[in-house]
Amino acid sequence: MKKSLHAVFSQFGKILDVLAFKTLKHKGQAWVIFEDVSSATNALRRMQGFPFYDKEMRIQYAKTKSDIIAKADGTFVPREKRKRHEEKGGKKRKEQLDPNQASAGLNPAYAGAYGATPPVSDTKYSILSWINPLFPLYGLW
Repeated sequence: MKKSLHAVFSQFGKILDVLAFKTLKHKGQAWVIFEDVSSATNALRRMQGFPFYDKEMRIQYAKTKSDIIAKADGTFVPREKRKRHEEKGGKKRKEQLDPNQASAGLNPAYAGAYGATPPVSDTKYSILSWINPLFPLYGLW
């Protein structure tokens, strides 16, 4: 997908980077980072609604600067690394369970029908993330 996006958007100006993630949270989204604002604006206007992999692209400017642009203009501030799901939620979930109920398989936060406990999931997904893909553009501003 990155190669396809680069090929489609390179006609509008120099592209510094294309970010497209495969995670469920970001599925259908990509960020095309242009060298200048005029290229990004031209691409936004001309490619709005363009069919890409059988979906119409909805294009908008990014809400924040990309790291590449921030480094170029000297405003880059490193972010704190995010913790993995197991490290964040694993210990808290175990501490919340009563040891007497944990062996019985009961979750005190949910008293489901007939004492059944729903499956516990560490991750939460956005169901609508794949329906309307977004392709925001970055530019130098």
